[in-house]
Amino acid sequence: MARIRLFAVFAIAIIAGGTFAFATYRYVQNRPVHTEKAQTRPVVVAAVNLDIGAELKREDLKAIDWPMESVPEGSFSNPQDVVGRGLIQPVVQNSPILEGVMPPKEAGAGLPPIIPQGMRAVSVRVNDVIGVAGYVLPGTHVDVVVTVSPTDQHPDTTSKVILTNVQVLTAGTKIERDSEQKPVTVNVVTLLVDPQQSERLTLASTEGKIQLALRNPLDQTAPQTPGIKPAALLGYAPAARPATITRRVVQVAAAPKEPPPPSVEIIRGDKRAQEVVHQE
Repeated sequence: MARIRLFAVFAIAIIAGGTFAFATYRYVQNRPVHTEKAQTRPVVVAAVNLDIGAELKREDLKAIDWPMESVPEGSFSNPQDVVGRGLIQPVVQNSPILEGVMPPKEAGAGLPPIIPQGMRAVSVRVNDVIGVAGYVLPGTHVDVVVTVSPTDQHPDTTSKVILTNVQVLTAGTKIERDSEQKPVTVNVVTLLVDPQQSERLTLASTEGKIQLALRNPLDQTAPQTPGIKPAALLGYAPAARPATITRRVVQVAAAPKEPPPPSVEIIRGDKRAQEVVHQE
C-alpha cells in the first residue's frame, strides 16, 4: 500500500513538472521579440588585391553594407565614381577605396600620378651587374656611381658617387615590389630624382658608365667622396710635373752720374797733367 502511494506521488510530480516546463516553453516562444536593425550605407571596397599605379576597373570593385556610424571618411558608395582612376598606394582585398589613395581625376593611372610634385622619373639602362643581380626593386634606394674621363685620357679616368639615396620607382615595367622580394632581371630601371639630379644622371649615363650601389633604406647618410683615379687605385701616384720657374727680369735704372769736377791741363815741358780746380 505504501509502495502504491509513493508511486502515485512520483507520477503526479512528473506530470506537474512536465506541464510547467511545457507551459514555460510556449510562453517564451509566443513572446514578441523586439529587434532593431542597424543602419548601414554601401561602401566601395576592393574585390581583389590592387597594386600601386593600377587603373580601377568595374570587376576590381564591389559595394558592401557598412555600419553607418563607422563609415570611413573619403569613401564612395557607387563603384562607377572611381572606375578609371589610378592608385598611388596599394589596396588589399576588402579594404575601402578612399579618396586619399587616388590622384586627381585628371591625373590618370600608371606611373605619372605616382611622381611627387617637383620630382622627375628618369630611366637608365642596366644589366645584371649594374642592377645588383636583380635586387634593385621598386621601393629600394641606391647610390649612383659614374666612371668617366673628363679629358679622354686614361690616367684622368675617375669613379665618383654623384647621387645618393635615390629611390627606385620601377624595375622594368613593374611598379609594385613583390612581397617576397625576389630578384628580378630587367634591362631598365626608373629612378626618382629632382630636375638637377636628372641632369647629372643623364650626363653620367651618356658620357661614362654608371653603377648602382644598393643601400639600406634606413641609412639616410650622404657622404661626400673625392672620387678615385687609376693611380690611386693601384697605390701609387704619377710623377709630379716639374714646376715651371718664371724669371722676372727687373731692369734697374742706373743712378745718374755726377758731372766731373772742373780741371785744367798743365804742360811742363813734355809732360801733361790734369789739375782739379777746387771751388771755394
